[in-house]
Amino acid sequence: MDAVSSGIRNLVVSVPTEQLAADLGPVPDGVEVVVWPMDAEAPRDRFDMVVPPYMSMARVLARLEGVEVGLVQGQSIGYDGVADVLPEGLVFANAASVHETSTAELAVGLALAAQRHLDAFAVDTAAGRWAPVFAESLADRRVLLLGYGGVGKAVAARLSGFEVHLTAVASQAREEDGMRVHSVDELPELLPRAEIVIVSLPGGARTRRLVDDAFLAALPDGALVVNVGRGTVVDTEALVDHVGRGRIRAALDVTDPEPLPEGHPLWSLPGVLISPHVGGASTAMSPRIARLVRTQIERLAAGEPPINVVLGG
Repeated sequence: MDAVSSGIRNLVVSVPTEQLAADLGPVPDGVEVVVWPMDAEAPRDRFDMVVPPYMSMARVLARLEGVEVGLVQGQSIGYDGVADVLPEGLVFANAASVHETSTAELAVGLALAAQRHLDAFAVDTAAGRWAPVFAESLADRRVLLLGYGGVGKAVAARLSGFEVHLTAVASQAREEDGMRVHSVDELPELLPRAEIVIVSLPGGARTRRLVDDAFLAALPDGALVVNVGRGTVVDTEALVDHVGRGRIRAALDVTDPEPLPEGHPLWSLPGVLISPHVGGASTAMSPRIARLVRTQIERLAAGEPPINVVLGG
């Protein structure tokens, strides 16, 4: 007996690309997958789940106005600003579990690149210049993880083989998986010993400019700040001041403002390495977003509540 003859309503799910539809593989009976890039009006007046496009979600959510939608499934972990553009009454889930692997990989890569002068060697390569240096290792460094959610834990796992001295900091102190996690209230005591700080905090009012002048001033000379969280966590003016004075170094996947405008001091200051917000933009994303979307489909089909709901619901 099919879904129509049994009186059970089909689930209708939209995904933004043919590739994601293919990556989902076979879906449960009674589930219809529609490819809708959200570049035009909705092809249906009802969806049980909509997956907006990855990079342009904020610009297209208005197309859901007047459409009956059970769940909007984002493709990013962060969701600051989404509430401002999400049509009223809709439920939104973020993509926790999708980008942690890729973002942690980049965080470690940025730290290694900055420590071992790989950015300078890339410039030397283009110039045909042989210029050896005696560099700071990642091994034996005192690394402070600012943020111990999914990304922070993934960073910690990847650093486990690098022989670093690791300290984790989160909003609240706790013991987790054998790791002592310190509270942000303990930062004044922890920062003077931190040689590398890896920031993976989300954006929002609670974290805005947490890494400010006082935070940076507490770090030892030569410390490295790696930010793979949100640019707004760091006070850019304070960062420019400290880096400009040669006090600290920075390796940034996120900035404030973003994109970083042409002529901004961070582009040209020695000791700064910038990647253009590509923490999650790797091939590791594809199987993980497909796995999350498929999990949501299976839960909806079984009458179970979706996971990762962060707005509404």
